[in-house]
Amino acid sequence: MKRRNLTFKISLAVISFVLIAAMALCMASCGKTETPADTSSPAQTVTAKEIGTGDTSFKFAVTYDDGKTENYTVKTDKSTVGDALLDAGLISGSDSEYGLMVDTVNGVKADYNTDKAYWAFFINGEYAMTGVSATEIANEAEYSFVYTKE
Repeated sequence: MKRRNLTFKISLAVISFVLIAAMALCMASCGKTETPADTSSPAQTVTAKEIGTGDTSFKFAVTYDDGKTENYTVKTDKSTVGDALLDAGLISGSDSEYGLMVDTVNGVKADYNTDKAYWAFFINGEYAMTGVSATEIANEAEYSFVYTKE
């Protein structure tokens, strides 16, 4: 009986010690934050290039076929996103009854007739319900073109 009692007490002491050590390690690591290794790639870079001149500015991003994204801060005195991007030389296309049909963004052409690729226009991460030439520049809005294939 004494031997069983001694074994129980030793087991209880060992388990208690392990639990206390685990709690101490957990508490010690709670305040620390590890700095991960630099895994940045061009697609993860958030630095925005400034382009254009003017009193109004907005954020603009271009996501290419390979998934890489370039970010811009566009400065302009134009009232629509389309006019500002045309003026900055970031987009080109042809006029249609629906407004500007963008086929080239930052020098990269998307040809729907060849490979079903086009430039999709987004406002604040949502597919735009208006064309770029009809979209008034809104305060705090972010605009982007994403190379898209059907």
